Amino acid sequence: MTRRYMQLDVFASRPGAGNPLAVVLDAEGLGDAAMQAIARWTRLPETTFVFPSTSPDATHRIRIFSPRREVPFAGHPSVGTAYALLDAGLVTPRNGLLVQEGIAGLLPLRVRGEGTARTVAVRTPRACAQDIAAPDDARLAAALAGLDLGALPPVLMDGGRRWWLVELASEAHLRSATPNWDAIAALAEATDSMGLFVYARSRDPVYYFAVRAFVGAPARFEDAASGAANATLAAWLAERGALPGNDGFYRVSQGREVGFDAIIELTVDTDGEVWSGGRAVPVVAGTLDWPDV
Repeated sequence: MTRRYMQLDVFASRPGAGNPLAVVLDAEGLGDAAMQAIARWTRLPETTFVFPSTSPDATHRIRIFSPRREVPFAGHPSVGTAYALLDAGLVTPRNGLLVQEGIAGLLPLRVRGEGTARTVAVRTPRACAQDIAAPDDARLAAALAGLDLGALPPVLMDGGRRWWLVELASEAHLRSATPNWDAIAALAEATDSMGLFVYARSRDPVYYFAVRAFVGAPARFEDAASGAANATLAAWLAERGALPGNDGFYRVSQGREVGFDAIIELTVDTDGEVWSGGRAVPVVAGTLDWPDV
């Protein structure tokens, strides 16, 4: 059986700038082993599989797989899948919202604009601080060696995935930093976290923060653009009264150090909910021929 298939660049307005995503638009009948095999074959950060919703409140249901395992929630797959479904004419927003059904529950996605100006943002699961550390915490010492820290203390945030968030003193320092992969991997394994997410304030007119996400386990790589990790940062900034501006909205730059140029939009609404999103651009559209096992 052939199935509709798309690849998109998420958090970008042009191909090659954002985080790539594969979407199987009609996945009904595919078993777990087949979905994991497809995700391994695409070799993209995540592949999503779309099914009919089982809830009357949802517009669609998805499952998200990395090349290694199923993922309960991630930002760029949620935003990119919504884009793919809108582009294919398979969903219609209700009062400007889509509702995604998945392991993380029912999550609304806000749709604004049309065509190349369209933005989609997902309301992310609530994130909370698990551990606020001193700058000289022994667990962080090796991973932070040589880094000039900013004003906020390091914190371990849990938003479905756990990240150590660390503010650096300047954007220039952040962009020139060289990660100590052995130390970051050890930190991730010792604290059951993804690794180290560093951020710095910026004077750029487009974005207010520059960020880098160093994944320490199970693989070692720098993420091109992470909607979920940035959502945990937004929650932390809101908790500390450190959000930029007055309306809870700001943009983030991520991925330049690994050959990308993603822009992610974050909003903390009046209820304290964090919305993570931006633009996406379809790059590949066709069909996938895969056994239904």
